[in-house]
Amino acid sequence: MTQTPLGAADAQGSGLPPSATAQARVQFVGTGPGDPGLLTLAAVTAIRRASRIVIDSPQMRAILAAPEITLAPGAEIVESASSQEIISSLLDAVSQGLDVVRLVQGDPFLDGDIGAECSALAVADFDVDVIPGVSPLTAVPEYAGVSLHGHDVQLIGAESASRDLSSEGYPWAAAGLIVVSSTVDSIREVVAHAVESGRPESEPAVLTRHGGTTNQVSVTTTLGGLPASVAKVDPTEQVHVVIGRVLSDANRARLDWYESKPLFGWSVLIPRTRDHSAMLPSRLQDYGARCLDVPTISMEPPRTPQQMDKAIRGMVEGRYEWVVFTSANAVRAVREKLETIGLDSRAYSGLRIAAIFESTVKALAEWGVRPDLTPPGEQSTAALAAIFPAFDDALDPINRVFVPRADIATESLSAELSALGWEVEDVIGYRTVRAAPPPAETRDAIKTGKFDAVVFTSSTTVRNLVGIAGKPHKHTVVAAIGPHTAETCQEHGLDVDVVAPEPTAIALADALADFAASRRDELIAKGRPVIRPSQRKRRGRQPGH
Repeated sequence: MTQTPLGAADAQGSGLPPSATAQARVQFVGTGPGDPGLLTLAAVTAIRRASRIVIDSPQMRAILAAPEITLAPGAEIVESASSQEIISSLLDAVSQGLDVVRLVQGDPFLDGDIGAECSALAVADFDVDVIPGVSPLTAVPEYAGVSLHGHDVQLIGAESASRDLSSEGYPWAAAGLIVVSSTVDSIREVVAHAVESGRPESEPAVLTRHGGTTNQVSVTTTLGGLPASVAKVDPTEQVHVVIGRVLSDANRARLDWYESKPLFGWSVLIPRTRDHSAMLPSRLQDYGARCLDVPTISMEPPRTPQQMDKAIRGMVEGRYEWVVFTSANAVRAVREKLETIGLDSRAYSGLRIAAIFESTVKALAEWGVRPDLTPPGEQSTAALAAIFPAFDDALDPINRVFVPRADIATESLSAELSALGWEVEDVIGYRTVRAAPPPAETRDAIKTGKFDAVVFTSSTTVRNLVGIAGKPHKHTVVAAIGPHTAETCQEHGLDVDVVAPEPTAIALADALADFAASRRDELIAKGRPVIRPSQRKRRGRQPGH
């Protein structure tokens, strides 16, 4: 059993762990097939309030790390492998009066075997809540473009399938649709049981692997052809099978909304700074892409820390009216300095906080701090300066503003705030240096064209990626966030395929999706197979790569 603390302060920023409550209970929360976007509002709220979150697989950590999910500061994740460990962890937490969430794949009562856990809690006289989730038995067929509406449908979960395939199993319906969750090594038994239940081997079937993820693969075949469709697949892999006469290639092609997304299956490389916003990968994933972040910049303390030390003392002594954060790295730099001298987020008491970028706001929230001022739309220093209040000696007791920044950041914001009447102390809080090279496997994938696209969000990421990993292969689609970044790509010998119409993460992702959709339409119009850029024949790197 592994236990991971998260955060260092409670919601009020006191630095204390979440407090116990008299109404402590265990909430069994359905997580759906694995896509965080399918969590219900009730599930998101329960996770946000939980003091302890119990999971039974490492895959659930990806759900908790999703940008849509907020964890309570000081909450902890407990990963338990066995039912007894899970029960022990639940009883331990709830006996302390803590709010506990137990994450269950799919729907707790339809897909999860939580009977023993609920019974143990009931015997100990603790309250239990259940928050239903989307079941993979209904979600995966929809992701595969199979409509269940208007048909008699029999759902066979993994536990039921294991029972039914045994000698004491029950026959399945001889008509309508059957949805079966099973492992690959049981597919032959699935076929045999369906035939024994009155289904012909010629009956249509759809088998889906990795349902609801960007690795999803669906195969339309027949009941008898199912074993051949998974002949080279890991025998332990979980799959979903839909069997029924109402299925057809034409119907599924018309309803294939998921695997026909413009970037479905594309492997997209995102060279990033440590400050990287979650908006870009989230948007690309909405279009069906698989994203890999490669850090290109790391953060180090300034070479001469005396000015930063003086500014931190000034924060504590009430020297400033405002602290302005333009990056999550700046938030971390200030936090590290405060913690070094034994202070927590209460050091911000009496100060007004301004911030730009989602990642900056999130870094503040992790310490229980909420900014007083953020731009409503575009996230930039210009947008912040446009809404920043002018100094008014009748209203503002102090006229100083503290702006911690990177050594390579421009001082334009300081000039704009000074023009509003503020005395700005622009302080280098951290240095940015080139990150260490990525693993050899990633470097090889970059150079040999195994990525379908690479998206550059700044000129710095272009220079640093080439410096630590080499140039992307000529078949890799290159997307740049703006003309200046595109120019830097060209200076490094890269042909730019996509330039965002405006310098935002959303516009960059949308532009790449538009490019992929146009490329797909052109291939179809020419009667050529629609393949990803990484599937083109690679004959090594282009000259100079």
